[in-house]
Amino acid sequence: MSNPDSFINEVTEDLRRDRMIGYLRRYGWIAVLAVVLIVGGTAWNEWRKASDRASAEAFGDAVLAALENDAPADRVRALAQIETTGAQAGLVQLLSAGELLETDRAAALAALQAAAADTALSDAYRQLAALKRVIAAGADLPLSEREEVLARLAQPGQPMRPLALEQSALLQLEQGNRETAIEILTDLLSQSGVSDALRRRVTQLLVALGVDV
Repeated sequence: MSNPDSFINEVTEDLRRDRMIGYLRRYGWIAVLAVVLIVGGTAWNEWRKASDRASAEAFGDAVLAALENDAPADRVRALAQIETTGAQAGLVQLLSAGELLETDRAAALAALQAAAADTALSDAYRQLAALKRVIAAGADLPLSEREEVLARLAQPGQPMRPLALEQSALLQLEQGNRETAIEILTDLLSQSGVSDALRRRVTQLLVALGVDV
């Protein structure tokens, strides 16, 4: 390579270096800020996970401690004193309802209704609360309301579908619709995902209805 070419290359490299230094001086703070944000975001995310885990563990410990009380009234009182956030309030309502069913049915039904309407709860827990309310209330709830709730819970793909179908069959028997109840129960036995306990109950009910299972 000739000396003029070498000189031109050196000048070009110097110009590139000067331009790069200029860019770094002008925009280098953006790169520094990006690094700070990435590191800070990662640290905050880890802190949030640890905080959520600690909160969940503290909530679980408090629930277990509350349920260790001997009397249902004491358990309900202890559950009510637990500090909750988000979905935890609905879970406490659901647990309290189970304790109240034997001592204060009206309060239990109110707690189940509150849990069923709590959008912070997962859909499975909300459906469980709605189903338990229908079962616990029985004829105290209007027939149309029970039918509407059970029909919604018995839709394909819903987590409470098998139990809702069982209750739907019982509701049909309550109205004297024996054949419809048998049809629901027979269909329920043919479905997958039905627990052994539920399968036994359905089989026994069908036998009681005179069906050769």
